[in-house]
Amino acid sequence: MTELRAKYKVRSMPIRKGDEVQVVRGEKKENTSAKVVKVYRKKFIIQIERGQCRKSNGSYVPIGFHPSNVVIHKLKLDRDRRSLLDRKAAGKLPPTDKNKYTEEAIGN
Repeated sequence: MTELRAKYKVRSMPIRKGDEVQVVRGEKKENTSAKVVKVYRKKFIIQIERGQCRKSNGSYVPIGFHPSNVVIHKLKLDRDRRSLLDRKAAGKLPPTDKNKYTEEAIGN
């Protein structure tokens, strides 16, 4: 995540479908990244491409991961998300007009 912090100047972002994440905690911990397939905001669960479990009849079912157990590696940027990043980064800029009163304004 440090690369994303350096690039976008934000600490956290809401996860969305299409982002690339890596599972860093739990039984399914991996070193590879996978895309987010579904996001259930009500259940606080995300489903990723490679997170599947095999059922007794042979079919596969996606496993749900809590978003705190994954790290975002690559953001899927669209127009709304870019504007969100711009707003967050603008709030982090240091104030440029620290001494806004000049000596001339005070002397009058």
